[in-house]
Order: sequence, then C-alpha cells, then structure tokens
Amino acid sequence: MTADADFHRRQVIYWRLIARLFSREEQATLEAASLAVVEDLGLPAALLDPSVSIDNIVQRHPDLAAEFDGLMTAQNLDPAADAATGGEVADGSAGDGRDTAAEVRRAALAAKLLLNVFDTGAGSVSATQLARWQSDAGWLERALGEEPGSLRRQGGGARDGQGMGGTLGELEGDLVSRMQLREVLADPLLAAQLTPSMSLIEQLLRDKSNLSGVALANAKSLIRRFVDEVAAVLRTQVERTATGKIDRSVPPKRVFRNLDLDRTIWKNLTNWSPDDQKLYVDRLFYRHTASKTTPSRLIVVVDQSGSMVDSMVNCTILASIFAGLPRVDVHLIAYDTRAVDLTPWVHDPFEVLLRTNLGGGNDGPVAMAMARPKIAEPANTAMVWISDFYEFGASQPLYDSIVAVQRSGVRFIPVGSVTSSGQNIVNPWFRQRFKDLGTPVVSGHIRKLVFELKNFLA
Repeated sequence: MTADADFHRRQVIYWRLIARLFSREEQATLEAASLAVVEDLGLPAALLDPSVSIDNIVQRHPDLAAEFDGLMTAQNLDPAADAATGGEVADGSAGDGRDTAAEVRRAALAAKLLLNVFDTGAGSVSATQLARWQSDAGWLERALGEEPGSLRRQGGGARDGQGMGGTLGELEGDLVSRMQLREVLADPLLAAQLTPSMSLIEQLLRDKSNLSGVALANAKSLIRRFVDEVAAVLRTQVERTATGKIDRSVPPKRVFRNLDLDRTIWKNLTNWSPDDQKLYVDRLFYRHTASKTTPSRLIVVVDQSGSMVDSMVNCTILASIFAGLPRVDVHLIAYDTRAVDLTPWVHDPFEVLLRTNLGGGNDGPVAMAMARPKIAEPANTAMVWISDFYEFGASQPLYDSIVAVQRSGVRFIPVGSVTSSGQNIVNPWFRQRFKDLGTPVVSGHIRKLVFELKNFLA
C-alpha cells in the first residue's frame, strides 16, 4: 500500500479518536472505516471498543504488550505529529525511507490508549471502573516511557507534574470524586492502587470520621504517602538549614582553627622588615564563631475552611520542615469558626492533618486570640497568616488586631493561598488594606512563602 494511502488511513484513526472524545455517540462512517483499517493491519477489533481494557487486549494478544511499551517516546515517531503534518512529502510518498504502514499501526494503538484514558464519561464511578482506568493509565505512562503511576504522583515524574502528567492526576482525582470512596478503602487491593493526590486527600480528610477498621487504616496510609511525597519536594526548596547570625559580643576562641590568617597579615603589614624579608606579627586575629542561639519564632495560622484545603495540607507540611531546623520555634494554629492549637504535633504533619476539621466559616479574631499570647519577643517573631480572608462576620476586627500585632514589631506575612499551581484568591477588601499597610499578600505559590520565611530566618 502506498504512503499516500497510509496517510489517509491514519487520518481515519485520528478523526475517529477526536469524534469519540468529544461525543460518545458513534459516527457510523468513521467506525466502519476504522474497523477496516484495524482489520487490514491484523490488529484485534477490540481496539475500537472503549469498554475493553488494555489488560484484556494484552491477555488475548500477548505480542501487543511489547508494542505498547515505549509507543509514544521520542524513539518512535510521534503519532500526534503525524496527524498535524501528514508525515509525507508533496508527491504522497514517504520520501525518507520510513515505514508508513508501521506508523498507521502505531497510530491505531496510540488511539486506543488515549481513548481509554481520556474518555472518562460522566456520572458515578465504581471501584472496578477506577481500577480499570488506573491500569489503562499505567499502560499510557509506559507508552510515554514512564513507570506506571509516576505521572500521577505528586511531582509528576520526569515531566514534573506538568502537561500529560498533570492532566492524568486531575483525571484520576475526578474519578475518585465520583465514586464511593469507602468501598475502595475497605478493599486493601483496590486501596493500594489509589494514587495519592490533593483531591483524594481532601476527600479522606472530610470523611475520616466515618471510617473505621481496614478503611481507616488504608486512608491513613494514603495520607502518609502523600505527606511524604510533598515533604520531599518542599525540603529541596528549603534547601539547607538556616544558620544563626554571628554573635560578636562573645570573644572568639583563641585556637588555631579560628585563626583569621588574612586579617592577621593585613593588620601586621606595618611590621614588614625589608632587610629581613620577614613579617613580624605582634597581634593575632581570630574569627568569631559563636552564633546567637535565641530561636526565631514562627506562628503559622491556617484557615481550615472548605476553600483552603490545599493550603492546609501544604502549610502543615512546610511548618513541620521549618520546625526541624535547629533554631526555629514553630507554632501552628488552625481555625474556621473555632481555633485549635496544633503545636504539639507540628513535627508530624500526618498527625496534624488527622486532627483537622475541614469546613465551616472563617472567624479570624478567634484565631488571633490564640496566637497573640504566643508572641514573646515581637522583633524575633514572624506571624504567617494563610487565608482567603473572607470573614464569617465583620472584617474590621481582624484587620485591627493584625495592625496592632505588626506595630508591636512582629513581621506579619499574609498569604492568600499556598498551592502548587500558585492560584491566589483573597478578599479584595483585605488585599488593598494589606497593601496600604506595607505588607502585600504573598503570591499563592508555595515557593514564594519558602523564600519569605528563609529571609526572616537569615
């Protein structure tokens, strides 16, 4: 068959894929033409049936497993690029020695992967459907040259959670939100296949009071896995332990390892003897090495209302990382219409999250009443307040207390949200007043908050 004919066969495959993704109704002409292409290639007709999983196809046709592996990597021709360019020169022939029939075969296999993964339908989802989607997504990841599950985890594997990886994570989160989660958690095998994500963790935190036994144990395991993954990413952003400022009120120890050789030479240059060609040293200089040991105090206040779940999870983990630094005293308060002091568990974000009670409104003054007594040395204290600042009642009382705290010498850092995406929603009334106060709301990306906190500790 000519390269021109192969080009048209690929177009049939791609047009059917697009039609099925945007409309679940079959297009008779495209279905018939696609079936003819698949059968002519010697491929199973089940490739065109969205209800058949990749696992089922591979079980029936084991030789196809090797073809799916690495199918969409750089080593193989990108089917999507073929769809855009046709892959041929003007006269309809390949012109470069490529096997255009093989490209049609790859296109048919790739279309099956893409349709099974991206056509998730609507309505409720059963545990079986979720498990099948996760398996198909694993085959797509293998086709992209990734380990199964890698593009759905926090950080997104080699693609860093962006593009295809970020999309797969969102699709899985949507499927999880449409299913009876308790059914999955009660089955250890199904629960082990769940990929921890922010949407899943939100559901677990909201439903934890209704879980028990095996389901609760599996929920805790998923939360801890997610916490560990996020913590690993944040630790690389914090980079290294902040060191204390040199305390020059403490005389340096007069030992050889503290000898400041450059300064000693510079200060004794007047004792240089041209005749002897020697430098006579009458005074030694030593480096100060003692650091101030008074810890910097961070008071982190986090809004745990329903709109701030992402921030609650990220800030809880971030607080635990800074709490692990040698000279940082971290206090953590969560609030909605009530406030709870989570400081005793600040080193273990997993335990903190289990003690949160997501939902409800915002009553900032209640949280401030708990936070202010923790201010011992204002000049040595930073208060990080993470909220959308949409108050349950009047806004003025919270703002007045914030002004008072800042004027006492505390470094007040308002944060609209702390997410991986950087989205930032803040009550405009507060946003303008914080700007007028000289403490503009920190950008929603967590890297910005890490930068602000490290500056405070420097």
